[in-house]
Amino acid sequence: MDPSMNVLGGVLQPCSTAPMTGFYRDGCCNTGPEDHGSHTVCVVVTAEFLALSKYLGNDLSTPRPEFRFRGLKPGDRWCLCAARFLQAAQEFAAPKVVLEATHALALEIVPMELLQAHKAED
Repeated sequence: MDPSMNVLGGVLQPCSTAPMTGFYRDGCCNTGPEDHGSHTVCVVVTAEFLALSKYLGNDLSTPRPEFRFRGLKPGDRWCLCAARFLQAAQEFAAPKVVLEATHALALEIVPMELLQAHKAED
């Protein structure tokens, strides 16, 4: 199996293992045919983004122990659906993006210029 590529053309780097993220819960923003939401954008969540997500019906901040999900806090890294990132950017609430950990297939939905404009500082 070939390694996944990031939006910079390199090998996809891990996004987070605490909390464990990714569609496959492997710590990376890997994707495949069963990932209909394209969980490919590695972000550093903010309070503003978490509030928007909750308002839009996807509460990522409330713990859900039945799913072994502790809830996200500002500063956590998370593999976000590419369309939700795009929507957050349009609402001026986009979180910062970790380009090295963002899957290349995110570019099918989000322009590279937009990802770069929200690049997380190293």
